[in-house]
Amino acid sequence: MHDDGLPPLRDVINRYELRADKKFGQNFILDLNVTRRIARQAGDLTDCDVVEIGPGPGGLTRGLLMEDARKVHVIEADSRFIPALKEIAEAYPDRLNIIEGDALKIRPQELTGGPYRIISNLPYNIGTALLTGWLDDGWQNGLWQPSFLSMTLMFQKEVAQRITAQADDKHYGRLAVLANWLCHTELAFEVDRQVFVPPPKVTSAIAHLVPHAQPLAEADPEMLTQLTAAAFGQRRKMLRASLKQICSDPMALLAEAGIDETSRAEVLTIDDFCKLARLLPSH
Repeated sequence: MHDDGLPPLRDVINRYELRADKKFGQNFILDLNVTRRIARQAGDLTDCDVVEIGPGPGGLTRGLLMEDARKVHVIEADSRFIPALKEIAEAYPDRLNIIEGDALKIRPQELTGGPYRIISNLPYNIGTALLTGWLDDGWQNGLWQPSFLSMTLMFQKEVAQRITAQADDKHYGRLAVLANWLCHTELAFEVDRQVFVPPPKVTSAIAHLVPHAQPLAEADPEMLTQLTAAAFGQRRKMLRASLKQICSDPMALLAEAGIDETSRAEVLTIDDFCKLARLLPSH
């Protein structure tokens, strides 16, 4: 027995005959020491709610509750795990809210009226889509007003590197620009594949994001998205070539921004991209 009074997760999985389903991108962490470490990485959970996506049999869920999360809202698309999650809810009265549904169709801010943190071992197949959706949700009437306090998310290591990369890093791309424009990001720690059941083929890592009070520089989010998609979509090309698909005169745009026309996307800072996004409509 563990110190939360519930049976070991391996016993729960065996009792309910739960097996990971590739369709849902499932890999379970059974070691509560690891899940509690993830929970602690997110900061103080006692004064906020937590939203978790894809809890499966509840390894991270239990870690969050053991680290004194005020209330945890879990969104699970696979009905097989609901009975196991209900056992956890009984052990933590009024602190676990179970929602069966598609996380891509549920906005976290609709689950809680107060401050919340998103902490999840994200399904690999929808992790990036979830993150970009949550960042988009931070915009209210044209203003950056995120309702989340932080996001502590597990991805494949390569994806976590793409989120947290800085300019001139080989992992730097569209996702890094958008994430770091709006949040302070860090790759907190790696998670060995052997702690999962079943072990994935790749190493995982925790990305921790804390929203900036204001974006790093002024830019229209849609324009910045369009610009970065064009720039990094042909990342081996110089910007004077890659921006032709969205700009009638890329050389004039780059000259006005003070950026060398032979530069490639990976060397531009977030401030550079924002400057280009502000100038783009007139070119």
